[in-house]
Amino acid sequence: MNILYLAHRIPYPPNKGDKIRSFHEIKYLSTHHDIYLACLADDPADLSYARELERFCKTVDVVLIDPPKAKLKSLFCLPVSKPLSVAYFYSKKLQQIIDHRLSTMSYDAIICFSSSMAEYVFKTKHPSIIPPHPSLLTPQLIMDFVDVDSDKWQQYSRHARWPFSWIYKLESRRLAAYEKKVAELFHHSIFVSKKETELFRSQNPGVMGVSAVPNGVDFTYFSPGSSNVSNTSNASNDSNVSNNSNTFSDSNISDDSNKPILLFTGAMDYYANIDGVVWFSKEVLPHLTERFPSLMFHIVGRNPAPEVRALENDHIKVTGYVEDIRPFYERATVYVAPLRIARGIQNKVLEAMSMARPVIATSRAFEGIEAVPGRDLLIADSRTEFIEKISLLLEDEQGRQSVATSARRTVEKNYSWERSVEMLERLICEPVTSYYSGN
Repeated sequence: MNILYLAHRIPYPPNKGDKIRSFHEIKYLSTHHDIYLACLADDPADLSYARELERFCKTVDVVLIDPPKAKLKSLFCLPVSKPLSVAYFYSKKLQQIIDHRLSTMSYDAIICFSSSMAEYVFKTKHPSIIPPHPSLLTPQLIMDFVDVDSDKWQQYSRHARWPFSWIYKLESRRLAAYEKKVAELFHHSIFVSKKETELFRSQNPGVMGVSAVPNGVDFTYFSPGSSNVSNTSNASNDSNVSNNSNTFSDSNISDDSNKPILLFTGAMDYYANIDGVVWFSKEVLPHLTERFPSLMFHIVGRNPAPEVRALENDHIKVTGYVEDIRPFYERATVYVAPLRIARGIQNKVLEAMSMARPVIATSRAFEGIEAVPGRDLLIADSRTEFIEKISLLLEDEQGRQSVATSARRTVEKNYSWERSVEMLERLICEPVTSYYSGN
């Protein structure tokens, strides 16, 4: 089959949530189908990755957008009803490329990764993409929403100050209406978890063709000992490629190798991650370091925001971009995911579990993951819960190992990329007319 794949960010390198999912979809679909990729990039350095994607795609079209200009363009949508994020990710140049591809090639399916990419389908000049009647022969239209983004913006509005709280709430309402429109016109809408599909169905009870296609983990790459770094920390003795120049290597963490280490990983210019580590560093960590004086908190990820950099002290290290994240997992005593804002499946949590690290996460960070709280990982939402459960694991080596072993076993059982993308492939291969949900 010929598949046109539209992505709002170039799906390489697979070093953050959306890129990990889109890359693996392309990688595994390419083993049985011909993939034609059209996508955006917001960093000139990312243009070089097109060559990497040519290993999996017949064609790779990448259009560079300028984030400041894109933000300004999206603000012009405030007086109208269009979601700001749709305007942000819309490029006339990419539209021309997509229209050209549609006019010169017959596609069996079009996959849009992120709701914003539906705009290119809605605005195409090709006459038979959105059919007037389901009996017409058209490409299978698949929308990978990943998460219910409208709900994420609603969460942002509750944590932000005015005027951003007002803007985020407005974006939530507009995006919810846009998501409904997309789901009504596309043949299939997929989300990253059953929780996300349930939420979307509850908000849009008449929409058909909604399915869950979970994320996976490369559990061969993310496996204990895969980085050849031994975990030598002993807690019981103590009763993202970016161009960021502040790059840490394995030698940078050797000084902490005999100390208990808490770890958080993720893109550190992302609002939800910033909010989580700032809250944890100010509200939880000081109480833990009183009890465990040598305790360290490593914040590992690309492009740390100024407020994250400002957290650095004798107990907190902010690494910036690292070439290989696995040594940091290996050395961590406990992985923490103190996310107060989250949707879908957190890849960072799955990776930590795959590396056989004991995880303590908020309910929001855990939501969507097929695992058993108390056995495969621990849940904490308040300052008191984080302090109690982290202290418990730091003092109980056998308990840490039990949770870590169970976590790894659960990832191997439930989170294979091959199995997940096979679910997507089955949707692509279904007859168009039997799943068409438009009117």
